[in-house]
Amino acid sequence: MQTATTPTSRRSDAPLATLTTKRTDYASILRTYSTDEAAAVLKVKPQTLRAAVCRDGAYFGVRPQKAHNRFLVWDAAAIDALLNGEVA
Repeated sequence: MQTATTPTSRRSDAPLATLTTKRTDYASILRTYSTDEAAAVLKVKPQTLRAAVCRDGAYFGVRPQKAHNRFLVWDAAAIDALLNGEVA
């Protein structure tokens, strides 16, 4: 028998638990961002990432990989570390 759950209200300024927990499952370890997704997470324009890769080969130490379709893919763990202020 299933139990019903009631939605709880959350404060909008409360930090989300998913941002502070380490990802340990296999799918999230292999997670990558597209250039548009990485730019949205970092709050920059996608062209900023592309220009940095063209100019320096990396964006603040985060080096993307080329996918089979010639697009850039960014390691999600490295982007999250950069977002948290850790050294990539």
